[in-house]
Amino acid sequence: MSVDKTIVLRVLELIRHDQLAPGAHLPAQMLADRLRVSRSPINEALIYLHEQGLLQRERNRGFFVGEGIHAPTEEINRRLGLEGQDAGTRLYFQVAEDRLKGELPEEVTEVLLKTRYGLTPAQLQALLGRIAKEGWIEKKPGYGWAFSPMLTTPDSLLQSYRLRFALEPAALLEPGYRLDSQVLARCRAAEVHLLEGGIETDSADQLHDRGVNFHESLVAASGNAFFIDAIRRVNRVRRLLSYRSMQDRQRYPEHCRQHLHLLELLEQGRNADAAAAMREHLGATLTNLAKISELLARS
Repeated sequence: MSVDKTIVLRVLELIRHDQLAPGAHLPAQMLADRLRVSRSPINEALIYLHEQGLLQRERNRGFFVGEGIHAPTEEINRRLGLEGQDAGTRLYFQVAEDRLKGELPEEVTEVLLKTRYGLTPAQLQALLGRIAKEGWIEKKPGYGWAFSPMLTTPDSLLQSYRLRFALEPAALLEPGYRLDSQVLARCRAAEVHLLEGGIETDSADQLHDRGVNFHESLVAASGNAFFIDAIRRVNRVRRLLSYRSMQDRQRYPEHCRQHLHLLELLEQGRNADAAAAMREHLGATLTNLAKISELLARS
């Protein structure tokens, strides 16, 4: 079976991030929602991890965390042939950086990318597949690829934050809003992890995913499918800015404290106060958008 090793790696990182114990259930739809991909590559990754002895499988019940999943990360990555995935991530962000600097045109060919970055055919397809999933490139009819114009200028970045500023506080006020206690605990543990050193040690990918998971989890608790779809669309493209914006991590401790405050308000059922706090949280980013715009425009 051909399996996307990037998805395998992300499933493993999610299990470690959530500190799931042996025996914990791994619903495919939950993983697909968390990783923002379809169920098909998730199912392939789960089957692969089961075949490698890291997951248990029960008939008509699905997959569960196995005893060997918490072996040293390096040992598991070597065993599964995942050592090259970090290099793939670095390449992904290099392409993002080159696109933001204008060193890649709006339309590119596979030959151009293969030559510029010295890629094998398999590496090229993995790279294009990931970028396409994130929503900032698409295949042209017939020949070549076209980058999305979204989030490549300060104005489009500003528009994305205005959308979030309007949408996310409103989601917290939806009738029947309910943030599951396990989701709340997982979000809180992620913020504590960052404050206890993760800000300095986590990769740009991990930092981005933790922020996205926090905000998408809070919006998803609204139960409003339109809110959920809109925020996921914005976040898929927003990853394009991660590499630059995460070079300066001084803002993260305050963001973590604000996230923890939001969780406390929601846990207490103070949704109106939480909505006001969310507006303040996102508004601070809008106020400081000039700094982010400088990062975006820097060549």
